[in-house]
Amino acid sequence: MLDIQGLSVAYGPVKALQDVSFEVPTGTITAVLGANGAGKTTLLRTVSGLMRPQAGRVTLDGTDITRMAPEKMSRLGMAHVPEGRGVITELTVEENLRLGELGRARNGDPVAIERMWEMFPKLGDRRAALAGSLSGGERQMLVIGRSLMATPKVLLLDEPSLGLAPRIVAQIFDLVRTLVDEQGLSVLLVEQNARSALSIADLGVVLNLGRVVTTQEAGALAADEDLRHAYLGF
Repeated sequence: MLDIQGLSVAYGPVKALQDVSFEVPTGTITAVLGANGAGKTTLLRTVSGLMRPQAGRVTLDGTDITRMAPEKMSRLGMAHVPEGRGVITELTVEENLRLGELGRARNGDPVAIERMWEMFPKLGDRRAALAGSLSGGERQMLVIGRSLMATPKVLLLDEPSLGLAPRIVAQIFDLVRTLVDEQGLSVLLVEQNARSALSIADLGVVLNLGRVVTTQEAGALAADEDLRHAYLGF
């Protein structure tokens, strides 16, 4: 389980996160929602060790990882897929995937590359192609696949639907839900598309100006018309 307690982060005088607390239970998807500037990406960057908090604590299965180096977090089972679909364009699809093995969790069994081709048939068809030739949707599949090669227990996903066609978004979100249901993966999902995120999530956390507005079951949150209109835009 990922446990976030009292997390506060500032950029100079600007408070990006203020006393943020919630849990990501094992084998669930927790969607973090809110308008641009709510602090969603800052939250993921802080949880994954790319930023240092002013206050608060993050634990992974009882181990304090608050100020741990990202590479050590990876060995404990944390994987972060940042916004932007960053791939190494000069390497092939297969070479990009195999880079994920470098951060494999300490107790994680090696993932056969064939498992990735089963999970992402489009990538299998293009395994020898340079990553720079992939479409946006294929690149998103590639960065998710690369993170799975590290055998994570917790996957942090930042805006995986950004700039993608609705059909591709549906495919990626279905895949994430399947990974959780079949492998017991825990997912912390930051997403601007609140409707799609809540359709696959177990829990929803709404941020506004760096503060938690509410934490609810995803279905209850989607049904709360006043809250949706005020903070989620649908």
